[in-house]
Amino acid sequence: MSVQIPAASPGEMAVPSAAAADSIALHGVDIAYEREGQEPLLVVENCSLSVGREEFVAIVGPSGCGKSTVLRAISGLLRPTRGKVLIHGNEVVGHPAGVGFMFQRDTLLPWCSVEENIAIGLELSGNPQKDPQATIRDLVQLLGLNGFEKSYPSALSGGMRQRVSLGRLLAYHPDVMLMDEPFGALDSLTKAVLGRELLRIWEAERRSIVFVTHDIEEAVYLADRVVVFSPRPGRIVAQHRIDIPRPREARAIRSDPRFTHICEQIWDDLKLPTH
Repeated sequence: MSVQIPAASPGEMAVPSAAAADSIALHGVDIAYEREGQEPLLVVENCSLSVGREEFVAIVGPSGCGKSTVLRAISGLLRPTRGKVLIHGNEVVGHPAGVGFMFQRDTLLPWCSVEENIAIGLELSGNPQKDPQATIRDLVQLLGLNGFEKSYPSALSGGMRQRVSLGRLLAYHPDVMLMDEPFGALDSLTKAVLGRELLRIWEAERRSIVFVTHDIEEAVYLADRVVVFSPRPGRIVAQHRIDIPRPREARAIRSDPRFTHICEQIWDDLKLPTH
């Protein structure tokens, strides 16, 4: 069952209850980058955020506001300057087990086929599989990659390469999925198709997801909750519970007044023009 958060009235920040926030927690996190001969660059300031089990949270904000930096802190790729990051109640030190990361550009191995790239996730998970080939076949089927099992990345479209990247992430079987603009470099049609596929998989698998995007409509379509960051140094300025029932259909949702209203609220939060 997904985490339930009361809908926020305009201007009110909706946050999960402490009981539900048991997957990821950031407490008063500052992140600054050292610069030679200059003062450290403060990128994220006083960030406190919880993500419940099975919750899909999207983060939006202007470029350079620290969205991706927060993902790196959750994954253990960098340490906060101040504050704490917890996964399942344990402070993150190094790379925490059960956390997977999907980047904007695929990191497929060009000398490996589709099924071999997916198999890397199984190997990294460290969990022996009774029938690893069956697991790979299931993921190929789930992602609509049938017939391309032996193909190499150079023979795949951008959208298909991202499907393979998602397959490798799912093969790792993380409890927490961190996704840094995974569809940002794709055309609108391919982005819509992969967004639909991601929702279908998430509804079947139900893992915690933190999804960074610049696309407000994508965030509202996909997420249970949208977190809005200010310009650098990034601070959380608003959170919106997306109380639109699932399953959601990309075209139909755009005619829903609730969808339009939430998107307009987020534009207001960002203080950016809508046209």
